[in-house]
Amino acid sequence: MLFITLGPSGTNHEFVTQNYLSFRKLKDVDIKLIDNFYFGLEMIADGRADYMVQAAVHPDCSDLVAKAHFQYGISVVDTFISPGKQLALLSRMDISKPKRVAFQPATRHYVSLENWEERIPVNSTMHVAEGLLSGAYDSGITFLEIAEQHSTKLRVEIEIGRVDDPWIVYGKQGVSNGEIIAAPSASFYNSK
Repeated sequence: MLFITLGPSGTNHEFVTQNYLSFRKLKDVDIKLIDNFYFGLEMIADGRADYMVQAAVHPDCSDLVAKAHFQYGISVVDTFISPGKQLALLSRMDISKPKRVAFQPATRHYVSLENWEERIPVNSTMHVAEGLLSGAYDSGITFLEIAEQHSTKLRVEIEIGRVDDPWIVYGKQGVSNGEIIAAPSASFYNSK
């Protein structure tokens, strides 16, 4: 069985997909990282992949759900909520007054970016990290672990923490028979 999700290696998509497969106790499963979800739909449609995992907060999500259903006959087969990796706003050590900040659009409003002159949307939080390390950006919203791994090059400006995001799994077989499908263990309603 092949699951696909957004790369490059180290993304929240890869991290959460690995955790999802473990949660579902799925074995003998491979994960392939792709650069865009529309290519992923083609892979499922022509049989090169079985399932695709996407964060529901990804900017392409609403278009992808529609295109999956109406253009490819692909359905949402599962949804779940999962925390991602710890996030932080990082800056390069060699820049005392950062002016260029990069972010994946889903993270845009996690902290105020008004103090940066230039705000640059990037398609992956890992690409933000790569850009910080290569000198392309002064600051960026990426994973806290990147600052820990590169403590001589990057500093933590703001620690954001983990965000619980909704996630979508796409596949060829539909699961809804016209009724609501929801987790029966949603006991939070009884806690009030």
